Amino acid sequence: MPIRLVLKVDVDTDRGTREGVPNLVADCQAVAAPAVFLFSLGPDQTGRAITRVFRPGFFQKVSRTSVVQIYGVRTLLNGTLLPAPHIGRRNTATMRAVQAAGFEVGIHCFNHYRWQDYVQTMPIEGVRAEFVAARAEFSRIFGHPAQTAGAPGWQSNAKSRAVYDEAGLLYASDTRGGVPFFPRVGGQVFKTLEIPSTLPTFDELMGRPEYPDDQIVAHYLKLMRAREGRPEAEVFTLHAEIEGMGRRKLFQDLLAACQREGVEFIRMDDYARELLARRETIPVRDQVMVEIDGRSGTVAAQAA
Repeated sequence: MPIRLVLKVDVDTDRGTREGVPNLVADCQAVAAPAVFLFSLGPDQTGRAITRVFRPGFFQKVSRTSVVQIYGVRTLLNGTLLPAPHIGRRNTATMRAVQAAGFEVGIHCFNHYRWQDYVQTMPIEGVRAEFVAARAEFSRIFGHPAQTAGAPGWQSNAKSRAVYDEAGLLYASDTRGGVPFFPRVGGQVFKTLEIPSTLPTFDELMGRPEYPDDQIVAHYLKLMRAREGRPEAEVFTLHAEIEGMGRRKLFQDLLAACQREGVEFIRMDDYARELLARRETIPVRDQVMVEIDGRSGTVAAQAA
């Protein structure tokens, strides 16, 4: 069985939507690679993320990933010294063009900063309000309900899982590592299929001496070859602001290398339907919060 790869694009910011998304559409089309684009749909309050300075590892990540260079000063001031632009209203045409080009689209969030930084402490009413707002804006833009979501910063819990179930999603992608599963949190099993991201992200490798830019593509190929032959697909989460802008050439190199290696790119919704066709084989796993290499704070993952 060839290596199968799903591309999942998280779109965090106004600038990433405007500049990074069209670049990624063009780059994926160049190698006939499908992808799912998950959009932030409300205000871009990226500047408020400065509160993350108190998280372990934050300064180290910022220094090695050139955050200012990649995101731009304007984006890093959104929601603080500058007004927060409304991503959905400002970029409706860009988002619709992604769907018109044949790509899958879904929800990343309404307010990226609010979800990533506060979903763990927010009451369920607040989590529901955030997701309902995202669903409403998604329907306005695309003319149909969203069938998938992937949480900012892989921040997920029982409250967000309950809200996903209420929305009747086909699947979600909120966790890191492992096989597709039905999440169990606090003893409660949720019905929305979870498809984890299996590969490290660019920003978890960039700037580290053991992963120079000229070795990153080879590292991804090595990771995928090591699991070749297993039935599950690899899932790679990329960001419009990184692979679509600051590290676009590196992402193009990765796509070209995958094409040379005979990697089969598949749509994530097709993969979800393939899995759900044999629902009885999908395991139930506990969802926990863990630290992962190269990322500050904790993220949702299935228990080992």
